[in-house]
Amino acid sequence: MALAVTLLNSTCLASRCCRHKVLQPLLGTLLIDSVSKCYSSYRRPGSQPEVTPSWRNIDFSFKKGINALKTQLSLLKKETKDHLTGPDGHSFSEYLLEQTKVMWQFRSQEDLNKWVISSDVEIGGKSEVHLKLGRNNQGAMLYGILNTEVPRDGETKYSGYCSMRAKPAVGSFARKKYYDWSNFNSLYLRVRGDGRAWMVNIYTDPYFSHQKDDLYNYFMFTRGGPYWEEIKIPFSKFFLSSRGRVQDDQHPIWLDKISTLGFTLGDKVDGPFQLEIDFIGLLNDRAHTEEFAYETYERNPRT
Repeated sequence: MALAVTLLNSTCLASRCCRHKVLQPLLGTLLIDSVSKCYSSYRRPGSQPEVTPSWRNIDFSFKKGINALKTQLSLLKKETKDHLTGPDGHSFSEYLLEQTKVMWQFRSQEDLNKWVISSDVEIGGKSEVHLKLGRNNQGAMLYGILNTEVPRDGETKYSGYCSMRAKPAVGSFARKKYYDWSNFNSLYLRVRGDGRAWMVNIYTDPYFSHQKDDLYNYFMFTRGGPYWEEIKIPFSKFFLSSRGRVQDDQHPIWLDKISTLGFTLGDKVDGPFQLEIDFIGLLNDRAHTEEFAYETYERNPRT
């Protein structure tokens, strides 16, 4: 009997979690507390178990729920209209003739809020990284101090990195959105660095689940000095890596399933660093005809 009661309670809890998962995009932050408690069973050692049911902690407001629903429906309406018009809301003729496109530019705090920064502090390191607007609100300034001292935890072997990454695009009702860069063949940036080499990372979300941890990298070398420089990186130069390791089976980027883009500094040189970024764009260079710069092979070639 006790076993049956336990199974019924667990089934009821799972059903509530599923309903919360579906309703979370509609209700926004109204169900965050209940959802986190419903999905997480972790409890700090020594703490008392929670007696109050999670559903009692829901601060639900019908008015806020209706407003959130209206907002999501308006976003869905705009997305549908843009989809019927053409890619990114442009006609197909304009899309096919498009040669350049600015994806990110930095002119306000709102533009900076589209990015997140991180460092080895997350694993116990001592590097520092900051992001702010440049002089006269012209560009983003990524600066800090790189420290390669390894944490004394007995597990971490390497340390010393700082990164900046764009937040993934989100559609209506918290749906994942992807960038389609298949109409372009190069990444185009206007930057001003201090002579350090940065790793440019392109994250993809391809069609196959076994490639979900794959990302593409290429080095961006800055020359330093007071002058801005414009850098063009063909997509064919990016090489495939997974979990920080270069893969043997190289293949081109899935340009129609781009998730986000980022920059990483990890040149093992302690000291201050600085990188200013004016804009990040795309370029369709008709003179560049290379499809992929690295050797590829078939796993099971036909004989």
